[in-house]
Amino acid sequence: MARALYTLMLWLALPLLPLRLLWRARLQPEYLQHLGERFGFYPDAAPPSPRLWLHAVSVGETRAAQPLVRALLKRYPQHGLVLTCMTPTGRATAQELYGGQARVRCVYLPYDYPFAMRRFLAHFAPRAGLLMETEIWPNLVAACARAGVPLALVNARLSERSARGYRRFAALARPAFAALARVAAQTGDDGTRLGALGAPTVGVTGNLKFDVAAAPDVVARGTAWRRMREARADGAARRMFLCASTREGEEALLLDALAPLVRAGHLLAIVPRHPQRFDEVARLISARGFNLARRSEGDSAGATVTRETEVWLGDSMGEMPAYYAAADCAYIGGSLLAFGGQNLIEACALGCPVLVGPHTRNFAQAADEAVAAGAALRVADAQALAREARHLLDDAPARERMAEAGRAFTQAHRGATERTMEMIEKMIAQ
Repeated sequence: MARALYTLMLWLALPLLPLRLLWRARLQPEYLQHLGERFGFYPDAAPPSPRLWLHAVSVGETRAAQPLVRALLKRYPQHGLVLTCMTPTGRATAQELYGGQARVRCVYLPYDYPFAMRRFLAHFAPRAGLLMETEIWPNLVAACARAGVPLALVNARLSERSARGYRRFAALARPAFAALARVAAQTGDDGTRLGALGAPTVGVTGNLKFDVAAAPDVVARGTAWRRMREARADGAARRMFLCASTREGEEALLLDALAPLVRAGHLLAIVPRHPQRFDEVARLISARGFNLARRSEGDSAGATVTRETEVWLGDSMGEMPAYYAAADCAYIGGSLLAFGGQNLIEACALGCPVLVGPHTRNFAQAADEAVAAGAALRVADAQALAREARHLLDDAPARERMAEAGRAFTQAHRGATERTMEMIEKMIAQ
């Protein structure tokens, strides 16, 4: 009954979907592309049979899935892989990473209408499905159960806040969780919360993000940026402070709090989380009178940064490891305001000292353990962030201690891919 009411609400909302896509297309015109796929219509042939299917919502999940994709292609060399996502940036990232591989097909997962999910499963006929992190759609799970497609939730995470939300709709959520064949949870707490919602066969496998290795050429690009950084006008060394994956409202706080750092001659780099906000953030920077350079206006060497540049806007995709390699220390966005924080693991792995704000629920255990290991510092607000950033930029030994702690911290947590693959192999073998 609960799923029937949910489906009825989806049907009532159907006339609004084109308006929603048009609204999003104001900033990202790509939302108007591949519209048929949103309803289960796929014009091209499926990849080689038999097939596995992996769903990663957007950019973060798609990049986190890299080691798992490599392991699946190696373990099942006769299989094709269908990689689905929900956002244009996720799809672009999938194409960037796997577009040249004939065995991998990157498409949109349909909206959660029963007819669309049936068409998706009929077209691709996957042998098994893997959902990254927290993507549970009731009609999708039900369609997989009817089609005999075992479904696993991998790299699964569930905060207490999200668990409370699911409990409010337990009549709808519990059957969906109960229908999963396997759950590979990031942490014990995640596993406990997922089990309490009805998920069977829950194992703790760790976080796949620890196994993601940055592309060597991208890291080398960042190292080259670091070498090319112009000296300050007084001839002293010029340091770079990076604000990575910033969210709405944070850039204004950061620009105001970090203005003294810029006036002291250091370079401030800001890389917004979402590309549709690049121009908006550029306007914020210019409105404060800073000398702005944009990554998109330079070449592969990042040549837009000169001695006069005060703020560098990282308006590019797929280069975050390069920014970390170029920076002396970094703030990880989404944590000063209540967005839950972004991924700090990549920065730690590359030896970039990390600062985070008070809001890190999306990566709660990783953030807490990074702080405990000395790889990260937690600050209460933007002013405290500015003080710690200035201290780190002036203290090379402190930066080196944090860099070594970050590399050791990430090395100690690797191995989630192998443990997840063991679970997947058991599921497929049944």
